[in-house]
Amino acid sequence: MKMEKVRIGVVGIGHLGQFHLQKYAKLENCEIVGASDVLEERAANAAALYGCQAMTDCRKMIGSVDAVSIAVPTQCHHAVAKAFLKAGVHVLLEKPIAETLAQADELIALADKSRLVFQIGFVERFNPAVVALREVIGRPLFIESHRLHPFFERGTDVDVILDLMVHDLDIILHFVNSPLQDVDAVGTAVLSDKVDIANARLRFQNGCAANITASRISIKTMQKVRFFGLEGYHAVDFAKRDLLSLQRLKGPQGQIEIVQNHVEIIQKDPLEEEIRSFIDAVVQGTPSVVPGREGRRALDVALRILDEIKKAQDKVL
Repeated sequence: MKMEKVRIGVVGIGHLGQFHLQKYAKLENCEIVGASDVLEERAANAAALYGCQAMTDCRKMIGSVDAVSIAVPTQCHHAVAKAFLKAGVHVLLEKPIAETLAQADELIALADKSRLVFQIGFVERFNPAVVALREVIGRPLFIESHRLHPFFERGTDVDVILDLMVHDLDIILHFVNSPLQDVDAVGTAVLSDKVDIANARLRFQNGCAANITASRISIKTMQKVRFFGLEGYHAVDFAKRDLLSLQRLKGPQGQIEIVQNHVEIIQKDPLEEEIRSFIDAVVQGTPSVVPGREGRRALDVALRILDEIKKAQDKVL
């Protein structure tokens, strides 16, 4: 696809939408033409800051944008993304892809039909530590992840699985690359009317197992995942964008030695890299780094986890 500048719109100027605008403004091949939010003041403030048009009805962007970022509440993902995909607009949609698999399938089909870029906002894929991990990971046999945050009202429109855990599900599914065999999960609501803390245990057909904990009622923040395999051990700290990688080797006498891999981590802004990759796909007509199908895959597992939690709660009641 050839164009002088990609005309950009951002739908939803809340916490994430504001950051999307900041990153687009840094890209020379992008022109921000519209900022939309149901709160008129938010849209107006963004428009004044970035010299674009403000609107409360995002559909007014159609016809004047080539691509959009959508950062609205999850329950609005399907309707908003559908409107733009049907109009032939490339879409970067914040996670999760939708509320249901049927909704996800419809969005993917629309993008495929018109050969549009449809990217899901799993920003951790662009974390420098995760990028470096690809060079050393090998085959994981056991994975343990913790994503613990203090409580904020933002994000409580969905359970903690779709709010936080889905990031780790995407990372784990990406690196394991094997069909899911079994799911066991527990969780409970604490400060909201939805599940605020959850633990899931996944088993994959290739023998890998993963233990995943997510909480939005913690005092401190923790965002870590650890991979164990025959080749070594790899620990990612998402918040610090750091990777500890250890490799198992045989010494000269046949003894086992553990040595640290010296992995180069090139520090870059994950969200800026995510948005840059989206625009590159739009301009070059290449596949997205995180296509809609991978967003659907993570949603499928998240919904299975939620279903297992509900079954466990029903047994107690």
